[in-house]
Amino acid sequence: MTAHEPEYRKKLKALVGGKILFDECMDRHTSIGVGGRADALVFPGSVAELGKLVAMMRAEGVPVFFVGNGTNLIVRDEGFRGVIISTKGLRAVRIEARGEGRAAILAEAGASLAEVVALTAKEALAGMEFCAGIPGSVGGGIRMNAGAWGSELKDVIESVSLLNGEGNIQSWRRDALQFQYRNLALPGGSCIAGGVFMLARGSREAVEGRIREILRTRTGKHPLEYRNAGSIFKNPKGMPAGQIIEEAGLKGTRIGGAQVSEKHGNFIVNLGSATARDIIGLIELVQEKVLEAKGIALEPEVKIIGEE
Repeated sequence: MTAHEPEYRKKLKALVGGKILFDECMDRHTSIGVGGRADALVFPGSVAELGKLVAMMRAEGVPVFFVGNGTNLIVRDEGFRGVIISTKGLRAVRIEARGEGRAAILAEAGASLAEVVALTAKEALAGMEFCAGIPGSVGGGIRMNAGAWGSELKDVIESVSLLNGEGNIQSWRRDALQFQYRNLALPGGSCIAGGVFMLARGSREAVEGRIREILRTRTGKHPLEYRNAGSIFKNPKGMPAGQIIEEAGLKGTRIGGAQVSEKHGNFIVNLGSATARDIIGLIELVQEKVLEAKGIALEPEVKIIGEE
């Protein structure tokens, strides 16, 4: 506990209208169900409040990490010294007409991708069907450049609202942003406040049909019966990570309560009693065995944060 901690805690209480949880166990807030205590977990109630919060934390020199739905995240058992800011309270979504045959969806960072996909089906807007079944938030999805079935969010993004370290918001057009495979390289100290997706008007029947087909495939292939963090590794060029892991004979491999899924090699599941140490140990073991068997260095897609 740092000497100035009580001071910044007082300031947090005065500033934030949303919920604040001090010394909060992060296993309750990550999809894989592991993680030690964060000094504070804060849920700002508006983008304006988020801006003030970011500016204050920077002025206080307090480490900050942003989460959406906690789906691609592993928090170490020793927890996180600093403030974790959840965008779950920033959920506004609206549609804007953009001339004949096109429309934009404007979504705040905390809106779920599932909610946006459902809206595209209702409004017969084509282009985001590939996001069906991706469990993250809009902010997390943009940050990770989420993708599936040969498409990525960068393909449908018109612009992203970024909050800088001073708490000011600026809209960045797609061509000014550095999207990479499963990553958006953000300007230093900034976080995602929302995004604008440009979509084409299509047939409601076709959009709904494609979404149903993708959800059916996901349910068949992914171990959704266990808590997990989604895909653990990025796909190397030429072959899916899941296939590489399967060919290395690693499906079903266990450390403690963590297991490489028997259904899909690129998922590590929490069998119920896993710790972050079990999961991170299994990630490292898979990397080691794949490098040995295949000469391929697998790169994690999940974010791992917290005290070593």
